[in-house]
Amino acid sequence: MVDGEHYPEVVRDALRDLPYEFVAVLLVGGTDKLRGEPDYGVPVVGELPDVDAVVDLTDERRPELVAAALAGGMPYIGSDFRFDPPPLHPFEVPSISVIGTGKRVGKTAVTTHLARMLARDRKVVCVAMGRGGPAEPELVTEPPTIDDLVARSRAGQHAASDFLELAALAGVPTVGCRRAGGGVSGAPFVSNVLEGAKLAATLDPDIVIFDGSGSAIPPIASETRICVGREPFRAAISDVVLDEVELRLTPTEETEGRVAVFTAGPANVDHLDDVVFVSHDLARRDVLREQLARLDADTYLIELKAAAIDVVAEHALQHGRRVVLARNDVLVEVPV
Repeated sequence: MVDGEHYPEVVRDALRDLPYEFVAVLLVGGTDKLRGEPDYGVPVVGELPDVDAVVDLTDERRPELVAAALAGGMPYIGSDFRFDPPPLHPFEVPSISVIGTGKRVGKTAVTTHLARMLARDRKVVCVAMGRGGPAEPELVTEPPTIDDLVARSRAGQHAASDFLELAALAGVPTVGCRRAGGGVSGAPFVSNVLEGAKLAATLDPDIVIFDGSGSAIPPIASETRICVGREPFRAAISDVVLDEVELRLTPTEETEGRVAVFTAGPANVDHLDDVVFVSHDLARRDVLREQLARLDADTYLIELKAAAIDVVAEHALQHGRRVVLARNDVLVEVPV
């Protein structure tokens, strides 16, 4: 990729000296240094061709071109950077990957929605990758109860990991995995998702749903990919893009008396009865403890996120309060 802000002779010499075999030039803008049709020594093309790599000789980054290269499986190389497409491994079972553009965009809510919907007439297994997942892929076959989650927390485990949320709220077998780090194209530094996928396949499912983590992408070549939020690369590799997801916080059981709601982000509670307190601070343990010290409520309605178990559920049990999990119902159609 070149621009007209460089003299063609400078570009031509650079193409000769760089350690690549160039087959084409994509002129992406600028005319300041051009006099007529430029001669770069290779053909000038009007769109990104299918090549082994894209080398950027311009001074400006163009996210849409980076996205197009990565989506086409081509590394994107600059003078002091390199972006590689994420490795996506074949998987023998029909699958859907749900990915997101970051944290708290509603991705796991969409995965839960899909799992509940597809489980009506199919055998569904979910695979979740999280920053607090287990060291070895862990299969959960029954929805964990509050007591189960508290026991995990007391044993020093992360009791609000995405795989536990999925198992509890979708009601399907779920494999928990972990990942660390996440690159521009969504590839984690390390993960055990491939091992988790193999474990899921042993259950003989009709379909496996892979739940991404933040902006990290499950390293699986799924037949269908759904992206929550819009970002050039993730949108380019997805079959469905949900720009916005409208969610409704829904108790999984009946609540009793005065209700305190605990979420990890914005949540509309106008449709809930008898709400006397709302916290959006599940990710802030110090703030939560101050709120709980002043709280007078009969039922704690909690999203299974962050400090939901080790702080909120523990406080509720110590004070004889009822704990009810909340799920985020998706109010938009999700085509699959």
